[in-house]
Amino acid sequence: MEDLQHPDAILEAPPAQSVAPPALPDDAPLSGEWRPGEIQILGPLAVPGHAPRLVRVYLPSTFTPDGPRFALYMFDGQNMFDDHPSFAGGWHLHEAVERMARGKRPAPVVIGIDHGGSKRIDELSPFEMQTGAGGLDGLLDWIVDSLTPRLAAELPLIPGPVGTVVGGSSMGGLAAFYAHFRKPRAFGGALVMSPSFWIQDGEILSWVRTQPTPGLSRIYLDCGVREGRGTALPQVAAMAAHLARRGYDPDYLMFRADPRGTHSETSWRRRLPRALRFFYRNPTRQGSEYRNPTR
Repeated sequence: MEDLQHPDAILEAPPAQSVAPPALPDDAPLSGEWRPGEIQILGPLAVPGHAPRLVRVYLPSTFTPDGPRFALYMFDGQNMFDDHPSFAGGWHLHEAVERMARGKRPAPVVIGIDHGGSKRIDELSPFEMQTGAGGLDGLLDWIVDSLTPRLAAELPLIPGPVGTVVGGSSMGGLAAFYAHFRKPRAFGGALVMSPSFWIQDGEILSWVRTQPTPGLSRIYLDCGVREGRGTALPQVAAMAAHLARRGYDPDYLMFRADPRGTHSETSWRRRLPRALRFFYRNPTRQGSEYRNPTR
């Protein structure tokens, strides 16, 4: 079972939340008006087997309805943008995306999926927890089969793995890594910061060894040297070594051991720009790099 006494576990526990209003009907439009350059809050949206939740969407200021866009799905949507809704300060991801747009890089539409409050650890784990079975598979089914089609009906998102990266930190990092291998036809890359690979004694490493390499795959993987009093980095480094042995070279895998890194929003916000640049490169190179790194 999960060791909830892990040194970083306190950062996994979000504050109590008020009761959410009723969920938006499944056939209702997600937004009456999409506004580039603004963080738009959708929902709450019903998630089978989980609590309804808000979804936060940011369209870059350069967005136009006739221009296809990459999509970046992020777990723990409360933390992705402003400081106010975050447990410990936001990532200001919208500001990083705007800097990319000004630098002529592809600037993705960002979809931040709020966590389920007190159920966060359970719903972001693919493995059995002390409190019951992990709920990540059901959450991923909803993202792929419900949320993504609803967004694609209203926004010009590039479909499939070529257009879609999934990301997160801590439990969200574990969820993003698992999602890429569990749903390779939906997610072509994973942005994985300080992942909770310690869950279930590192079961994720045993699990991924049984999975085929996705047909389209790029992975960013990092960890702070100071996380978990030094116990977290070896697990993440072992995963990076495993991927390298599978054929991931630096074009397809970026592993960063951050000497100053702690298990904190501050560290993830600081490392975010480099992670984004790894995925969203010069448009003339973008298509050729999204393939199976072992072929």
